[in-house]
Amino acid sequence: MPRLTFTQHLDRFVAWAPRDLPGATVGSVLDAAFADCPALRGYLFDDQGRMRQHLMLFVDGELILDRDRLTDPVAPHQEIFVMQALSGG
Repeated sequence: MPRLTFTQHLDRFVAWAPRDLPGATVGSVLDAAFADCPALRGYLFDDQGRMRQHLMLFVDGELILDRDRLTDPVAPHQEIFVMQALSGG
């Protein structure tokens, strides 16, 4: 099963330890995560169901291509990593 990992910065908002979850796409893995931890949905998506602009998702270090439908495929040995985009000066 793919592993879902969040940046440690997320610990301030939602308790999450990296874990393996079922799913063959980024979206299906996230759905499994929401079943385990419903509070994650509000962190990742806005009230319109769109992924928040400040988040970046990677599959084995590659930025996902489909932020709207989250259809990027993931294999059982791959890692989905969620981090916040940084800006400022």
